[in-house]
Amino acid sequence: MTLQCPPELLPILREHKKRQDAERAEAGELWEDHDLLFPTRRGRPMERSEDYKMWKALLKQAGVREARLHDARHTAGTLLVEQGVHIRVVQEILGHARVTTTERYTHIASPQVKDASERMGAALWGED
Repeated sequence: MTLQCPPELLPILREHKKRQDAERAEAGELWEDHDLLFPTRRGRPMERSEDYKMWKALLKQAGVREARLHDARHTAGTLLVEQGVHIRVVQEILGHARVTTTERYTHIASPQVKDASERMGAALWGED
């Protein structure tokens, strides 16, 4: 699967790839190549519990409140919509089969609701 990512993330991913290549070399014949971005130290798929432990450690290290990994998907969808990305594009990025699923993932922020209200007022009664 190929994912689009922000250009700012590319140098970080390249560094990660270098570390992963070193782990692959260290593991030698024990390495199982599953073409994963975040495998175990032996190249295997990560267990869900291990993935979650790493997520929690990352949040703590970043000084971010505890949240479910799944919450990051909601945040990503909401941020994309807030930046004006079309809902169908957000659907594609999140990998949803139906746009209704994407709509459940995205949450409208208060400033957007206020802006929509002001736009409706301007459309109905003209701008002041």
